[in-house]
Amino acid sequence: MANEAPVAWVTGGTGGIGSAICRALAKEGYQVVAGYHNPEKAKDWLASQQAEGFDNIALSGIDLTDYDDCVAGVKEIRNQFGPISVLVNCAGITRDGTMKKMTSDQWHEVIDTNLNSVFNTCRGVIEDMLEQGYGRIVNISSINGRKGQFGQANYAAAKAGMHGLTMSLAQETATKGITVNTLSPGYIATDMIMKIPEKVRETIREGIPVKRYGTPEEIARAVVFLADKESGFITGANLDINGGQFMG
Repeated sequence: MANEAPVAWVTGGTGGIGSAICRALAKEGYQVVAGYHNPEKAKDWLASQQAEGFDNIALSGIDLTDYDDCVAGVKEIRNQFGPISVLVNCAGITRDGTMKKMTSDQWHEVIDTNLNSVFNTCRGVIEDMLEQGYGRIVNISSINGRKGQFGQANYAAAKAGMHGLTMSLAQETATKGITVNTLSPGYIATDMIMKIPEKVRETIREGIPVKRYGTPEEIARAVVFLADKESGFITGANLDINGGQFMG
């Protein structure tokens, strides 16, 4: 049965940045539905969130690369909690390699997970948002979608394409009470980054003008801002959150 809290669907919600986004939105009173990939890890993750008092976070194992599963999953969320008011596309993978060595599977896996999924989720929620006359969509891109990166043609293409979708959908929905925006984080202190050898991490850190990594909470704060009802004049925008590493 649907409840009265506005519903926020965060894909990749159990990851480093996704977790911070889920908690931040939950603190704002949303019923948060966190997407996941690994069921066992997701169960442990949810238990840890509930142990911290986040009873308004739930899980959803929708296959983001499958259009039909996204449509069915959105219907299930609607039936259980109510229509989705906020969509945060945070799911993403890397399969790095230079173009000379990159396989077709590496290319398509990243494009499917990082870009095609954004079409699937947006298409899944847009009709309800139009019917409500309200919606907030925040797409989590990357600094490397802005500037490119050696060995990441697939990832950079997907993340750049994400903002192209953002700008187009923003124009289509601008008069309908719906905003669509992109966030492009730089290097954020998640487990993935901390697994990089310390010497390499130090080199990366020195290349960031503010001389530190960002935190997942800083990304989450920006998501909450863009998701707010009072942020209705911001649409089709990209917000770079990278400590000054890329300005353009």
